[in-house]
Amino acid sequence: MKKILVIQNKRIGDVLIASIIANNMKRLFPNSKIDYLVYNYTTGVITNNPNIDTIISVNEKELKKYGNLFAMIKKIRADKYDIIFDPYAKLQSRLICLFSRAKMRIGTKKRDKNPLLPFYTHNVKLLKEKTLNCGKAIEDRLNMMSSVFNLKKNDLDPEPHIFLTEEEKKYNRIEKYNKPFIMLGILGSTPQKSMPYDYIVNVIDKITFTYNVNILFNYSPDQKDDALKIYDACQNKEAIVIDIYEDSIRGFIKLMNKCELLVGNEGGIVHITKALDKPSFTIFSPYVMKDHWASFEDGKKHTSIHLLEEKPNLFNEFSVDERRKIEENPSELYHMLTPNLILNRLLPFLELHLYAYKK
Repeated sequence: MKKILVIQNKRIGDVLIASIIANNMKRLFPNSKIDYLVYNYTTGVITNNPNIDTIISVNEKELKKYGNLFAMIKKIRADKYDIIFDPYAKLQSRLICLFSRAKMRIGTKKRDKNPLLPFYTHNVKLLKEKTLNCGKAIEDRLNMMSSVFNLKKNDLDPEPHIFLTEEEKKYNRIEKYNKPFIMLGILGSTPQKSMPYDYIVNVIDKITFTYNVNILFNYSPDQKDDALKIYDACQNKEAIVIDIYEDSIRGFIKLMNKCELLVGNEGGIVHITKALDKPSFTIFSPYVMKDHWASFEDGKKHTSIHLLEEKPNLFNEFSVDERRKIEENPSELYHMLTPNLILNRLLPFLELHLYAYKK
């Protein structure tokens, strides 16, 4: 029996995307034992995945302490894994790989020069550009598997999946309402991924005055005050159910599973929505590379907007120094992604999926 470890010490969306490694490796090695090493706040997206045998959850801040990192290295070494995947290849995970004694250590080669230390037995180059509709982030992980195990990428399953229990499928907090629900990711995971609040309000008002639906807000618990400011500024508050909110990943998954679709800033909730097979409209931060994270877009079920698609020559107007400043604080560019630009793309998407609920 092969023992396989996947190390994905990153955010929620990255962990969900990396779960395709377990899904495909379990098909290749049906009798294998597959473990995942992730930060503890991300485990909800891989809970109940039948292809993952053990989730090793760690505290992000604690793992940065040398003593805890060495203890983790010792544990992984003692577990005697045959294969280790390290898609993100940060220093912590590279050191774990180096001292693991695993016969196959598969990592991503982010630089042209070879590292001084043999962290990996197989250095897989990141793709220069995507060739599949799943997006570059997913395709890079498919490439890790196909390159090493002589597989065709088209024979691999590129779609992350979320596995709900029968009890979770019975979630009923919104059943008493007689209108369908749509989820709005009103705030990004960071300020750099969030639209100006007055723009968000403009979009919300347009939705609620056009369609006979209920609106739910998604935001992180520490963003509640900002969410309430947005709610207070909305005109049609009756359409917004502000008291239904889930503060855990698993809670959001159960709630999202009962919604018709999601409109939100790019991030983990978009990947969760797609893994639940729900329609999604993504609003990309201007500094995020769309080709990396836009997955399975077909213009119908999944679609998005990015400022550079609306203004493709925009960056030609800025010097290199100006671009660096904008990447650090993209609010200037976000103000260029006006509600009118967003609605020109969003309304056809909503019309396709919410036509029956039009006022």
